[in-house]
Amino acid sequence: MNSAPQSASGPLPAWATLVATFFGIGRVRPGPGTWGSLAAVMVWAAASFLIGPPHRAIATILAAAVVTIIGTPAATLVARASGGKDPQFVVIDEVAGQLVALVGVPLAWKSFLAGFILFRTFDIWKPFPIRWLERLPEGTGIVVDDLGAGLYALAIMHLLLHWGLLNG
Repeated sequence: MNSAPQSASGPLPAWATLVATFFGIGRVRPGPGTWGSLAAVMVWAAASFLIGPPHRAIATILAAAVVTIIGTPAATLVARASGGKDPQFVVIDEVAGQLVALVGVPLAWKSFLAGFILFRTFDIWKPFPIRWLERLPEGTGIVVDDLGAGLYALAIMHLLLHWGLLNG
C-alpha cells in the first residue's frame, strides 16, 4: 500500500512537499507561518554574512525570485493534494515574502526583528490589495499575497531606516 500523498495526477513529488513546507518547518506548531518567517530570517541572516555588502540586496532579490519560482508550483501541488486552498503547513510563501521584506536592510538584530514583525503584521492584516491577491488561483494566490505583504513591510522598513529609527 502506498502511503505517499496523492495529487490529482498521481503521487505527490517529494520535492514539492520539501519546498512547500520549507524542509518541514511548516509542520511546526503553533503558528507554522510565523515559524516559516523566522526560519527565513535566520537563513537569510546566516547567508548574508557570507555575501559582500555591495551584493546583499541583489542576492536577496534573487533568493526571493528563486523561492517564488520554485515555491509557486510546489504550493500548487501540495494544496491540490491536501484538498485545501491555502494549507497552513505550506510556508514557502512566508519565506518568499519575508525575503522581500529584508531586501537592502543592514545586518543588525533590530533590522531582523523589525523586518520579521512588519512582514508578519502585513501578512496577517492583509491590507489592500493583498486580500485580493490571495484570490488568484492555486500556488500563485498562495505565494503572491505574501510577496505583497513583503513589499509593504519593505517600504515601512526603509522608511524606518531612512528616519534613523533602526540605527544603533
